[in-house]
Amino acid sequence: MTTATATTTATATTTATATTTATGSSARTAAAGRRPVRIALRTVQVVLALFFGLASGAPKLIAHPTAVEAFERLGWGEPGMYAIGTLEVLGGIALLIPVLNSVGAAGLVGLMIGASIVSVTALGGENAATPPILILPLAWIAWARRGQTVELVRLLRRRA
Repeated sequence: MTTATATTTATATTTATATTTATGSSARTAAAGRRPVRIALRTVQVVLALFFGLASGAPKLIAHPTAVEAFERLGWGEPGMYAIGTLEVLGGIALLIPVLNSVGAAGLVGLMIGASIVSVTALGGENAATPPILILPLAWIAWARRGQTVELVRLLRRRA
C-alpha cells in the first residue's frame, strides 16, 4: 500500500468514525429530548384513564343517584347510563394498554363529542366545558400513539 492510499484510507476511516459518532450522539440527544414528552404523554394517559374509569364511568355503573337523575332527565334511563358508563370504563382501560392507546383515545374523543352535543342541547349547557377540555389531550394521545393502531391492525390480520 502506498502512502497516498494509506492516507486516503485513514482519512476515510476517521471521517466515517466521526460521522457515526456524531450521528449516534445526535440520536441520543434527540431521544433524550423526547423523553419528557413521552413521560408527559404517559402521565396524561394514566390521569385520563383514572378519570374515565373511576370518576366518570364507575358512578354510572354503580347507579349513583346523580348519574341516574341525569340519564332520567335525558330520557335514556338505566340502559343508556350503563352503556355510556361501560364505554367510559373500557376507554379508560384502553388508555393503559399500549396496543389500544390510540383506538381507545379516538373512541373517547367520539364519546366526548357526543357528550358535548348532549350537554348543550339537552342539558342546557350544564358541564358543557368538560367534554371539549377532555378532547384536546385525548386527540393528542390518539395522534401520538397512532403507530400502535398499525400494530393492532397487523395483529388482528395475523389472527384472521
